[in-house]
Amino acid sequence: MNLKLGVEVVAAHDLMPKDGQGAANAFVELRFDHQRFRTTIKEKDLNPVWNESFYFNISDPNDLSNLSLEAYIYHRGKDNSNSFLGKVCLTGTSFVPYSDAVVLHYPLEKRGLFSRVKGELGLKVFVTDDPSIRSSNPLPALDSPLDRDSRSARVQLQSQQVPNVISKMMSNDKSESRRTFHHLPNPNVAQQQNIPSAAVQSVNYGMQEMRSQPQPPVVRSMYPGSSAQAPDYSLKETSPYLGGGRIVGGRVIPGDRPSGTYDLVEKMEYLFVRVVKARDLPHMDITGSLDPYVEVRVGNYKGITRHFEKRQNPEWNQVFAFAKDNLQSSVLDVVVKDKDLLKDDFVGFVRFEIHEVPRRFPPDSPLAPEWYRLADKDGRKDKGELMLAVWIGTQADEAFPEAWHSDAIGPDDGSSVAYGHIRSKVYHSPRLWYVRVNVIEAQDLVPSDRSRFPDAYAKVQIGNQVLKTKPVQSRAMNPMWNEDLMFVAAEPFDDHLVISVEDRVGASKDEILGRVVIPLNTVERRADDRLIRGRWYNLEKHMSDAMEGEQRKKDKDKFSSRIHLRVCLDGGYHVLDESTHYSSDLRPTAKQLWKSHIGMLELGILNAEGLHPMKTRDGKGVSDTYCVAKYGHKWVRTRTINNSVSPKYNEQYTWEVYDPATVLTVGVFDNSQIGNTNGSGRDVKIGKVRIRISTLETGRVYTHNYPLLVLHPSGVKKMGELHLAIRFSCTSFVNMMFKYSKPLLPKMHYARPLSVMQQDMLRHQAVNIVAARLSRAEPPLRKEVVEYMSDADSHLWSMRRSKANFFRLMSVFSGLFAVAKWFGEVCKWKNPITTVLVHVLFVMLVCFPELILPTVFLYMFLIGIWNWRYRPRYPPHMNTRISYADAVHPDELDEEFDTFPTTRGSDIVRMRYDRLRSVAGRIQTVVGDVATQGERLQALLSWRDPRATTLYITFCLVAAIVLYVTPFQVLVLLGGVYLMRHPRFRGKMPSAPINFFRRLPARTDSML
Repeated sequence: MNLKLGVEVVAAHDLMPKDGQGAANAFVELRFDHQRFRTTIKEKDLNPVWNESFYFNISDPNDLSNLSLEAYIYHRGKDNSNSFLGKVCLTGTSFVPYSDAVVLHYPLEKRGLFSRVKGELGLKVFVTDDPSIRSSNPLPALDSPLDRDSRSARVQLQSQQVPNVISKMMSNDKSESRRTFHHLPNPNVAQQQNIPSAAVQSVNYGMQEMRSQPQPPVVRSMYPGSSAQAPDYSLKETSPYLGGGRIVGGRVIPGDRPSGTYDLVEKMEYLFVRVVKARDLPHMDITGSLDPYVEVRVGNYKGITRHFEKRQNPEWNQVFAFAKDNLQSSVLDVVVKDKDLLKDDFVGFVRFEIHEVPRRFPPDSPLAPEWYRLADKDGRKDKGELMLAVWIGTQADEAFPEAWHSDAIGPDDGSSVAYGHIRSKVYHSPRLWYVRVNVIEAQDLVPSDRSRFPDAYAKVQIGNQVLKTKPVQSRAMNPMWNEDLMFVAAEPFDDHLVISVEDRVGASKDEILGRVVIPLNTVERRADDRLIRGRWYNLEKHMSDAMEGEQRKKDKDKFSSRIHLRVCLDGGYHVLDESTHYSSDLRPTAKQLWKSHIGMLELGILNAEGLHPMKTRDGKGVSDTYCVAKYGHKWVRTRTINNSVSPKYNEQYTWEVYDPATVLTVGVFDNSQIGNTNGSGRDVKIGKVRIRISTLETGRVYTHNYPLLVLHPSGVKKMGELHLAIRFSCTSFVNMMFKYSKPLLPKMHYARPLSVMQQDMLRHQAVNIVAARLSRAEPPLRKEVVEYMSDADSHLWSMRRSKANFFRLMSVFSGLFAVAKWFGEVCKWKNPITTVLVHVLFVMLVCFPELILPTVFLYMFLIGIWNWRYRPRYPPHMNTRISYADAVHPDELDEEFDTFPTTRGSDIVRMRYDRLRSVAGRIQTVVGDVATQGERLQALLSWRDPRATTLYITFCLVAAIVLYVTPFQVLVLLGGVYLMRHPRFRGKMPSAPINFFRRLPARTDSML
């Protein structure tokens, strides 16, 4: 089986003329994996069309993501010389299967700084394993014979791995990729994920010389100064001992033993017991049957496998992990029992001394299980055999993610206590698409009452999303709407697009005139703003007829109402499922538009401290907490730690970073499903942390205790602290810096922008779809968790947020206010020396205006250099002072937590309405004042006040003559000296221009 890269060269547009006659003889040269292909030459054409296909052999499918396709456009001159017209470079991460490929028009790039390039090149790029397709005949190779020999040898070595890569690329199943997310070092991870070596190799921070004696952990407050919030709410830096060594000031002091790739968590030892199967078990009941299960017990901790009915040779293949720090016994007992109604019968057991259990450290191969004879209570070993594997390892072990954990269950609890809700898991958000439905027109509508024209409108529905067109201005049998309706859909497309044309017969009565059902998997996809051809669809009266679709259209040939639609899946947008301020991913839906990643983000979730008890159990306050982290399409969930207010997770995860202007969100929740048989309880939020990637220094390890701050109706509360270790590693510094010059969102957001109301509605639908999909996983990520992590309620009204945003705005302009105040003091000569120096600087800049811009930029450069000494050494965190949460009125908090619509009494609602009216009245006054000043400016030339306009145009004539005969520098100099004149020459009354402006008329006298 051979994997190939298919490239269809479609056309080019608006090329640069090169032949001296306003045209070009263009051809395209493709380069990929040391192979070259060329198209035919299109003479005298700046918009050539080729429609030629080429197929490249992929020598190493495992290295596909690191390869790139280059397309060069040349002009063939009369002397057979080639002139460069532009190029397109596509990375291997943007290659998609044939079913997802569409034609994209890429803007041509320059080859060098002085290249003159314009135009676009249309390409369709895809990966295929079709054996009937043969690779094209390449041009002479670009490499030497030695390179060719080495490449052919590499092809032979990779021949056995091709099927796995093909199946991974040609399917949408993500389970394989999920298996590679381990918690601690696994040297195979880098190979399985095809991560570049620069991203996964251990980084040397020059700390080999720092071999000082160990010091106690240092906790530093990161918010010094008077503007800081309460110290208890501040971020605190720590110096923990992690897998790679001790972290001091963001740098790693290596330990005595070498560390693996995952080195941001503390090592935790576990006693692992794998119960595989049993054989030749005895008959226990009178009927001769046996319902066996296994109980694994260490001291007060025990784990129980599932039981099988009437089986002497059961197979379990379950793993149990006992935290070694909590072990209170030196003996491990593995007991086989028979499930019974009244009391379970003892079958046999196997006993191990824990100090004799072998140790295993990855990358050692898994320990082979062995057969052990079961002993009865008297020590006789004639009760059958049990296959077990027992070893001591760490959370780096491959068995750790799926194992039953003693620290997650607690003493004296078995595996029956909501085991499906406590495991750690990696989730992937579904791939979301925008569905654009352009309802153009309908023809030959037939209402039930033939004597009237229908008041028709179209209703479009996808799942729970329903939108309607506006009613037509004039009623007719052939109404025309031409409206765009936007929806959100997720792969795989289970829902159908249902369009119905309805007649508004009465005030609350609508009659369906016809329906059409379109499966979403048949809708055309696009990645740009090219025009989609419209289609006519027959309208059916009954839903069953509409579901038959095209088949029914072929079977019958008679008169039918119909509707004209233009439907497409827009893959050029990024589907916003988070608040735009906290987005963790900005890539478009279409995979062929994705660029290569610029770095790797590693997160170590260490522990939590001082958590508040969230429930009571056995008369004691407890918490069953787990953490959820979200970045991009990948969600991770740690295991639930039971009965602990200081849980230790020590789990590590990795994400690829595609844009530095993104945010990582980590939340802590209390698991309400433990002990809840019906699963109806809601998981309670404890707090969350946001970390913006652009604020992290490359290669530095950030270890901090983050306070978990939550706003309650009674005020802001600290629910505990979350200890995290974070590292951002850059794989391509040039690409990362280049990202700062690129648009934040994909091209379609600017080519065909969505309105604010559309964005809010679509974001709400996207969050609902993601929550519904993740809640069906095992263990489920519940809807309240997804909504809290996505800030689904951030758009609701809040008086506190409004005040906070106002003070943020005042803080932004505080610098301008300070400059204005300083300049006012200069004009008033409060400090004569400063005023004289300002006069000297002003005269110098007026005489030499070419120094103005260099002076400004040099001043900003020096300010930046000076502020570098005081740059923040920590990622920003939630601040109660900025959020205006430390001085908010209790009634404003109660209003913020009120539901929508409100559930408060009429008196409270009336009071809040009056308060809102008073605030709106002040805003109304300010807006009116701004409008008044603008209308006065318009009145200068509108002759609304004829005397004022006469004075003004006379002044304009005199000013024009004076400005013409007087050098501009003299006028600026005189104006500046007059503005900064001594107070002795100033009057206390307003100046004449201000008096004249204030007397101008406005439209306030025309308002009711």
